[in-house]
Amino acid sequence: MSARDWIDKDFYRELGVSSDASDAEIKKSYRKLARELHPDANPGNADAEARFKSVSEAYGVVGDPEKRKQYDEARSMFGSGGFRPGGFGGGGGFEFNDVFNQQGGFGGGGGGGLGDLFGNLFNRARGGGSGGGGGGRARRGADVETEVRIDFVEAVKGATVPLRLSSPSTCDTCHGSGARPGSTPRTCATCGGVGLVSRSQGAFAFSEPCRDCRGTGRIIDDPCPDCAGEGVNTKTRTLTVRIPAGVQDDQRIRLAGQGEPGSGAAGAGDLYVRVHVTPHPVFGRDGNDLTLKVPVTFPELTLGTTLTVPTLDGTVSLQVPPGTSSGRVFRVRNKGVARRDGQVGHLLVTVQVAVPGNLDQGAKDALEAYATATATHDPRPELTALVQKARQS
Repeated sequence: MSARDWIDKDFYRELGVSSDASDAEIKKSYRKLARELHPDANPGNADAEARFKSVSEAYGVVGDPEKRKQYDEARSMFGSGGFRPGGFGGGGGFEFNDVFNQQGGFGGGGGGGLGDLFGNLFNRARGGGSGGGGGGRARRGADVETEVRIDFVEAVKGATVPLRLSSPSTCDTCHGSGARPGSTPRTCATCGGVGLVSRSQGAFAFSEPCRDCRGTGRIIDDPCPDCAGEGVNTKTRTLTVRIPAGVQDDQRIRLAGQGEPGSGAAGAGDLYVRVHVTPHPVFGRDGNDLTLKVPVTFPELTLGTTLTVPTLDGTVSLQVPPGTSSGRVFRVRNKGVARRDGQVGHLLVTVQVAVPGNLDQGAKDALEAYATATATHDPRPELTALVQKARQS
């Protein structure tokens, strides 16, 4: 596929967002579409698989701030008619790919100009697979992101979970060469194995991918039957992922080298696993600390008591002194989250008065007797003083 074709692709439309959408909006839309279109959720649905690849391709560009900026600039420069045949200085025969792939001259200096600026972007958008890159250069594989859901206790203590992925991988039949086993690709005679051909036009010298070998520097006379000469095919694999203790909700875990395969003997990309944690019905979390709210009665706070409270490892006894206020927080040391760096959080227990909804006559009589006995006690002296001052004024 030519650079012109990549520029003409509307990655924003693929993701269902506008070109001025925020990074958060783009990510939200991608994650929604990825869940809906994932091959595991649509077994045997070729249309869903194709859309899944298109959405992943689009997010690989506009989901990365730097590549998104380059993509927007490229579309601004080339997507509105500039540098089309006959559109530069009134001369005919000036091709878009000439500008896109030229090295030096137009871009200034010897840094490769627009070819280096945009070439990397669009080869990464294609996933970095073998058989498609310009110049036959080694390209690192694209990174892959997936999601996993674990429960609260697994997040605190760590867990090992299986993960099924459907993604491009090195072909097992040809081991990435693209050639049928027993045959060997030959060096392209047109470009001498470089993958680029150079030509001059007026004051400019241009390099562009060799059309005979599609920029790979190799000719495959007998393609691999399983990957059609690409060296990469889509397959489902199962990984065992270790979730470290103390992982937070929405945290990403990086697995180096588990992404898409690279081309030209380059390394594979990385796999990022985004972890979602199911809330616990009783415990909460604040950093390394676990939180727990314990309902108590008014007499327990007034007279003092010993509470038995749960932890993730069993139970502990908590001494509540007489005269404790509702809402007071007690700390149970070293019963929180133990992280890999050795830090251990605490269990923070908040006691709260539970007010009964209904009382029998005996309980009402007892409360009325208590109210009479404590009638001289003012539980809110500061507020009482302010009220009296307001009345006097």
